[in-house]
Amino acid sequence: MLLSRYFLPVLKETPKEAQIASHRLMLRAGMIQQSSAGIYSWLPMGLKVMRKIEQIVREEQNRAGANEILMPTIQPSELWQESGRYEDYGLEMLRIKDRHDRDMLYGPTNEEQVTDIFRNHVKSYKSLPINLYHIQWKFRDEVRPRFGIMRGREFLMKDAYSFAHGAEAARIEYNKMFVSYLLTFQRLGLTAIPMEADTGPIGGDMSHEFIILAETGESEVYCHKDWIGRSIDAGDIDYASDLQPIVDRYTNLYAATDEKYDAASCPVADGDLITTRGIEVGHIFYFGTKYSAPMGASVADETGKIADVHMGSYGIGVSRLVGGIIEASHDDAGIIWPDSVAPFDVAVVNLKPGDETCDAMAGDLYEKLTNAGKDVLYDDTNDRPGAKLASMDLIGIPQQVIIGPRIAKEGMVEWKQRRSGETQQLSPDAALNALLA
Repeated sequence: MLLSRYFLPVLKETPKEAQIASHRLMLRAGMIQQSSAGIYSWLPMGLKVMRKIEQIVREEQNRAGANEILMPTIQPSELWQESGRYEDYGLEMLRIKDRHDRDMLYGPTNEEQVTDIFRNHVKSYKSLPINLYHIQWKFRDEVRPRFGIMRGREFLMKDAYSFAHGAEAARIEYNKMFVSYLLTFQRLGLTAIPMEADTGPIGGDMSHEFIILAETGESEVYCHKDWIGRSIDAGDIDYASDLQPIVDRYTNLYAATDEKYDAASCPVADGDLITTRGIEVGHIFYFGTKYSAPMGASVADETGKIADVHMGSYGIGVSRLVGGIIEASHDDAGIIWPDSVAPFDVAVVNLKPGDETCDAMAGDLYEKLTNAGKDVLYDDTNDRPGAKLASMDLIGIPQQVIIGPRIAKEGMVEWKQRRSGETQQLSPDAALNALLA
């Protein structure tokens, strides 16, 4: 992609309303634009990153055996009245009426909608377990939207829903999603700690939040000091095997959100307990028959007896993860993207367009990298060299090839790695080989 043809409205100054790093950098890097309080338009680079995150989430859900569907954003109130949540959910739910005066709502979550799908199509325990998921926009009318996309009103979410015959089978499905989340966040370059959590308006009696430790996090969390610096690597996973040992490995070390922390019963000595803040990027719940019983989602068991299915739900904030990754990976110059979600693999920066040597060298590298399957952003603009370099650091492309007239005459280019800041002068062929290695 030629930068001269790419819509990338980079800002030189930090907008006054941006209070945290991710909000500040997303606005400055031209990733989003606010439409109204807590609602944003996603511009090309922001959308590209979000779609990469979405695809990783999708791949790991599919790998765990979940089935992708797509449910509507607008739901009928009758389903929520069946479950008893229509009045209980509160002011965060956007309630609307259609032209026929029917009560509708913009879905903040989908337990009722997916339970309705299940009960209309599944009648026997032989069809279980089933896990249905979708990646869809949600709306929750936050009383105080803030921190950009981190606490917005409209957001993209992956929500999955498992249906199983009995509590033991439901726990197996819960463990699959627990492990799937470990793998997902690992691929995104994040250490997301699974913490014992409150179930909130979703309900149920077992829940874990996956939290990135960050000073700007909205959640107060408590954890054993050994979590600091600990990496999470779930290893090779066989979803047909017993996953409980993996779940135990990452829950035996104490970690809890403030709603679940109790100083009187906390098993960690004061000297080993850390109080800090974190960003929630995923949340999983087991809630048994909370929705299936009132909504009639049942199956015939081995004896022909009708039994309510046991359910769980599993959410990942896809759009929120864009901000979460930035909070976890940035410096004073800008964003430092993990390779897996970077908007481009490589930036080719021509410091002097119009110079015959620079143009030839930059154009040749751009063509060869693109033909080799790399996603390349070629800065062919006439901006000042200092501004070009600052913009590349701001938007965080992992690898940069910088071509200026002085070193180009010597037949060399500068190769810069964004994360470490290390630079090397190499021949174009050597730089090409390094980038393709």
